[in-house]
Amino acid sequence: MESQRMQTGRELLERLSPGAEAALHAALDDIAPDMVEMVVAFGYGDVHSRPGLATADRQVATIAALAALGNAEPQLAFHIDAGLTAGLSPREVVETLYVTTVFAGFPAGLNALAVARRVFDARGVRPEPAAPSEGDRRTRGLKALSATSSASGQAVLDALGDIAPEMGAFILDFSYGDVISRPGLSARRKEIAMVAAAAARGAMRPQLKVHAHAGLLVGLTRTELTELAMQIAGYAGFPASLNALAALREVYAEADAAR
Repeated sequence: MESQRMQTGRELLERLSPGAEAALHAALDDIAPDMVEMVVAFGYGDVHSRPGLATADRQVATIAALAALGNAEPQLAFHIDAGLTAGLSPREVVETLYVTTVFAGFPAGLNALAVARRVFDARGVRPEPAAPSEGDRRTRGLKALSATSSASGQAVLDALGDIAPEMGAFILDFSYGDVISRPGLSARRKEIAMVAAAAARGAMRPQLKVHAHAGLLVGLTRTELTELAMQIAGYAGFPASLNALAALREVYAEADAAR
């Protein structure tokens, strides 16, 4: 008898991408048929179907994680398409990739945008024009930073003043002023993308903690952040997920202590 996990996973996968399970069987049955059940029952039945994080938000996290990893274009294309099915707009997909570029670099961002273009072409869609940014870069950066962090812009500049003062300006003006301040993706989903990208890369504990704290400030719940970290196991491996959960434990304790 088919397990409930498999049934649940199959139903969710079919809603996100009709025919995906059949494609998995065609690709794997001759060499690793059990992998199909692992993907469907674990990935979708055990993880993606959990109620603690909305389906569209899970796709934002997965798109960001896969783009940050930079080594899984077929899976990135699948999840961009699934994200559109789950209700993300093409603009939100593109903005997610912009935010991920801050963490993974321009090659990863450019490659991910090329994948997104192929998905958009197949669907016959294009992102709506981006809304114009208001004010100068530094002002936007300071505003975005203050909205998501207890750190001041001057503190960011001072922290790097003795070794690379220009880097502090890059962080404020580019990361926050040019990218994070953009209006095409909610602050909440930006933090989902940034936590997912940092967790997937696996060597960004300080930045993961910064953006987990920011996520709490802009409305993410602890349950949502924990679900996000658990989901990373399916894409970046269990070590990355466990490390992210350990960082979140510290974030929650720090948030409690600050009350």
